[in-house]
Amino acid sequence: MDSTSSDLIPPPYSALPDRHPSPPLSRKSLNFTTTTILISFLLIVSLLTLFSYNHPPSPDSAKLPENTQSRLARGVAEGVSAKSNPYFSDSVDGSFNWTNAMFSWQRTAFHFQPEGNWMNDPNGPLYHKGWYHLFYQYNPESAVWGNISWGHAVSRDLIHWLYLPYAMVPDQPYDVNGVWTGSATILPDGRIVMLYTGDTIDGVQVQNLAYPANLSDPLLLNWVKHPGNPVLVPPPGIGPKDFRDPTTAWLGPDGKWRITIGSRVGTTLGVSMVYTTDDFIKYELVDRFLHAVPGTGMWECVDFYPVSVDGSKGLDTSENGGGVKHVLKASLDDTKMDHYAIGTYFANNDTWVPDNPEEDVGIGLKLDYGRYYASKTFYDQNKERRILWGWINETDTEANDLAKGWASVQTVPRTVLFDQKTGSNIIQWPVEEVESLRLGSNEFNDVLLEPGSVVELEVGPATQLDILAEFEVEALGSENATVSEEGCGGGAAERSSIGPFGVLVLAHQSLSEFTPIYFNVANSSKGSGEAYFCADETRSSKAPDVFKQVYGSKIPVLEGENYSMRVLVDHSIVESFGQGGRRVITSRIYPTEAIYGAAKLFLFNNGTSANVKATVKVWRLNSAFIQPYF
Repeated sequence: MDSTSSDLIPPPYSALPDRHPSPPLSRKSLNFTTTTILISFLLIVSLLTLFSYNHPPSPDSAKLPENTQSRLARGVAEGVSAKSNPYFSDSVDGSFNWTNAMFSWQRTAFHFQPEGNWMNDPNGPLYHKGWYHLFYQYNPESAVWGNISWGHAVSRDLIHWLYLPYAMVPDQPYDVNGVWTGSATILPDGRIVMLYTGDTIDGVQVQNLAYPANLSDPLLLNWVKHPGNPVLVPPPGIGPKDFRDPTTAWLGPDGKWRITIGSRVGTTLGVSMVYTTDDFIKYELVDRFLHAVPGTGMWECVDFYPVSVDGSKGLDTSENGGGVKHVLKASLDDTKMDHYAIGTYFANNDTWVPDNPEEDVGIGLKLDYGRYYASKTFYDQNKERRILWGWINETDTEANDLAKGWASVQTVPRTVLFDQKTGSNIIQWPVEEVESLRLGSNEFNDVLLEPGSVVELEVGPATQLDILAEFEVEALGSENATVSEEGCGGGAAERSSIGPFGVLVLAHQSLSEFTPIYFNVANSSKGSGEAYFCADETRSSKAPDVFKQVYGSKIPVLEGENYSMRVLVDHSIVESFGQGGRRVITSRIYPTEAIYGAAKLFLFNNGTSANVKATVKVWRLNSAFIQPYF
């Protein structure tokens, strides 16, 4: 990606300049001295050098190594999306000499992940008799995809999880090649039905029914597969490997239940089919799609649920009528991204129409602009809220995953609400229970960041943090404000008049490694300019055998609002929420030096023509101590 401000970036050095960050900030408001400003100015030169040194090209233009261009990703032959990193093969040149200490540090403290081995999609989340249940795609035998079973864990608060025995394993002709993704529906009388995709002995994707053996068991330890499985097979015109991931069911005005299943017609038309049922055993295919979008390819892990346009609570999946919009989300197999749109569901003919056709499913908004896929929501009747789960996969090599013995993490569960201020997007926010992990905090008020300043925040080891930051911008001079053509551009090194500015997380003291979470702004008049929310992984790790890129999106910033972010740091996972959760970016990073006590936190302003005043509160977070129940 060509820099639009290369004249402002010094040439790269062969070694790190012998300069050091300015002294850590105390917890009180600070007045900068001339010396401090000078040190910050010198540091930004080093920072720009580090940003630009060996800066990789953008993912859109980058050429992959020849030995990865034609590699068939794991899982594709079985008819599911690629389940391993498509950017590197196990024989990638320039592999890094990882140590056990580095691998151990990568394991998260409060994000859910199994004790070991491979995990992917979240399945059938629900609340039952005082316990939250999470099921997930799991390989009991290895840290790479295969032998897919359903792992199972429970929690009282969505944070402190306990591992349970597997819920289901591939042991029947209709699922012998994998117990794949599915959803739970809680019926009005309290019964639970679980629909899931099975990969048959013949390699055909079918839908199967399962239910708890003992509904009075709060832990739901034992599950029964319906003896008449499969209950659904691919209909005419749908490929045997293009029929998967049934949703939670909703009740229509005619008293029948509906589910929707993702598929495609031909190679490019992404579709969501609707089936009706009285008993979850016999089904009738509706003669029209819930929705279809040309050019989006195979839809999988479809999600469909209502949101209140003027309320502060989540809605049961069967809610409809006045004051209700519906969110339709699809995970696109072709791009490995989760897209959604907001629209209207017409129950009389089981169709859905987007509010804005120019931002339809697959061509508009993403749930998360980072490393994120296969998301699923459920209605939490305990607290009347809708909870969203998502899968964070790896960007290193399978050889590295095998060496550390595990792969993949789930996001922190998020609440989902309609954004009443913009009327055009949803709001995602970490569940309130995350705050139970907060320990001591540090506050930094009205910190002045002049153009070219970088300042360390003294918070101690910065590997488990909850960061709330707000920024006020004051443009300098009368020059026209500029922003890189693509907003986030080639990363935080591409300077504009107003930005980038934000935080550097998991940063080494020497700035040999760091990950900027930042805003870039097209002009200083909030409400009339374009703002972008971004995460730059290109300097997050010195290791060459991990994929690093710049993520981001245009973000609504309304008149009178300051720029704000919340950032959860959990070792190798960073979840960033811009403007109260209007945009979210998940980063999966692999530092080699900015780990353990060497991980630091900085503020920075790399803009050329604006002062930025920052107010930040940082909590250190405890571990969730996830462990076996028995």
